[in-house]
Amino acid sequence: MTLQPKTKHPHGLTDNDFDALFTTDKPVIFAYHGYPALIHRLTYKRTNHGNIHVRGFEEEGTTTTPFDMVVRNHLDRFHLVADVIDFVPTLGAAAVYAKQAIRDKLVEHKRYITEHGADMPEVHNWRWPHTA
Repeated sequence: MTLQPKTKHPHGLTDNDFDALFTTDKPVIFAYHGYPALIHRLTYKRTNHGNIHVRGFEEEGTTTTPFDMVVRNHLDRFHLVADVIDFVPTLGAAAVYAKQAIRDKLVEHKRYITEHGADMPEVHNWRWPHTA
């Protein structure tokens, strides 16, 4: 409820606080594990609403691996980085090779999951670098 204006909800942000946090003119990408329309409804009248892009649950696919569900809903690390490249104008030409590497990795993921029914080892075996 914090995304709503303070006038609509007691936990909401004032317009000034919202603008200080999310800016008035920069792209904002939300990775939301719910329906994207909710974030858009909560931020509809905010100054930067036109620059708010939300990735969320799209009801894509069926029950599969956890990472594949995230890929199918475009909430995975690859789609989110691609969004940053797409929505930050200064990255376009400089990020052409990164964007191609992302596409290649998503093709590899789809091929692997179809063949093995499990996440790629680099996803399945990944751990935070400094865990106890």
